[in-house]
Amino acid sequence: MGKRKGPKYEQIIEAAVRVIAANGFHNAQVSKIAKEAGVADGTIYLYFNNKEDILISLFEEKMSAFVEKTKQRMSESDSLEEKLRAIVEMHFKQLAANTDLAIVTQLELRQSSSKLRYRINEVLKDYLTLMEDLIIEGINKKVFFPELNEKLARQMLFGTLDEVVTNWVMKDCKYDLESFTDSVYEMLLYGFGAKGREEA
Repeated sequence: MGKRKGPKYEQIIEAAVRVIAANGFHNAQVSKIAKEAGVADGTIYLYFNNKEDILISLFEEKMSAFVEKTKQRMSESDSLEEKLRAIVEMHFKQLAANTDLAIVTQLELRQSSSKLRYRINEVLKDYLTLMEDLIIEGINKKVFFPELNEKLARQMLFGTLDEVVTNWVMKDCKYDLESFTDSVYEMLLYGFGAKGREEA
């Protein structure tokens, strides 16, 4: 493995997002990524082993930033309900702000090989753990149903957000993704929490 930091590394990552979104992963040749990044083809291999390594590295970089921004937003929330809303809000907000990244995460990553999908799932673990920890906190604080299965609830949370974004991407990102934040949050809260049902 070559070097992993510096402006050119970032240039290549950003270029890869644009090229893969525009051409699809299988048609996104390294030469196209290099041209978009403004570097020589050989420079790519100072930072990445191959195109698959670019895709995984891209996802690692973007997902790490995605999770950190979500954690930051959650840290500003006073209640568990607000933390749940923060996850929904930040999931939609961050992908709405970068449609190319949304195309890559929702479509192109799904078409990769089983080996790549395994590595992608490894990268997702931090995000899923963040969600599961919130579910467990909600159960312990009696905000959510005590009989709630935290792993199924986490799948429901991630799956709901993921499907809403995928549908948005499939419709060419033509409508306001962030406008769904309140509706999705309320449905999840009512689905998870006795407190939400009692107050309805």
